[in-house]
Amino acid sequence: MSVKPGTLFRAGEAAVVYRERFTPASANLEYLSCGEYALQPGGRSQGVAYPTEEALLFAWRGTTHVEVGGKDYCLAPYDVLYVPKGWEYRMENSSTEPANVVVARALAQNVHPVQHCVFAQLSKLETRIRRLKGKNVYLMFDVSEKADRLVAGYTFFEPYARSWPPHNHTDQEEVYFFIRGHGSMEVYEDAETLSFVHNVEEGDAVTIPFLNYHPVFSQDAPLEFIWAIAGERYWVGDKSKDFMSGTVQSVTT
Repeated sequence: MSVKPGTLFRAGEAAVVYRERFTPASANLEYLSCGEYALQPGGRSQGVAYPTEEALLFAWRGTTHVEVGGKDYCLAPYDVLYVPKGWEYRMENSSTEPANVVVARALAQNVHPVQHCVFAQLSKLETRIRRLKGKNVYLMFDVSEKADRLVAGYTFFEPYARSWPPHNHTDQEEVYFFIRGHGSMEVYEDAETLSFVHNVEEGDAVTIPFLNYHPVFSQDAPLEFIWAIAGERYWVGDKSKDFMSGTVQSVTT
């Protein structure tokens, strides 16, 4: 047989790095976990499967190929891919630029089809956009897509905008993962306990347990973030006319 040469991998060099950002136990949540892949050019991951969780892959930076269920899906920036519970996937960065993929997972009981939500297509459909003062919300993985608990999308803030009205949920928990710009975010139970106020930068993730208000504020540049929900499947503005009108001080769903 032919003898193949060895390969030297220097300390600190890695073609693919995965960082687990949080699990339910570390984030005061019931369902959600979140992590992030960094893939160097030519990097290919091992197969990954979640026996008890469904997952959404968000293409943050670069282009990534994902193999799942015997098919290859090319994820351009802002695309979202649903991976069913228990299904194995592999990722590869065949481009010349680094790529980043954010993974949000939630406990699930059922197996649903793989679903590729293409931002270049959905972002042109008014039925998938909610236009609010100073911001647009893109429903990338909406209730029309099959899943047990997950709903997700992107919110794009103009400079010097804020969430209004503040809202919370009795039946949903969330993570906001910031992918562009900088700003601030509050997470609090009521006005008297408004103490969790942080500046947020690209790559920061903030968890939102049940019944916490969670307004966001942009600063001098556009601000973009992923929002991923686990629980009952709806977006707040589609359930609450008061939220869309912005004429109340707060909304609870």
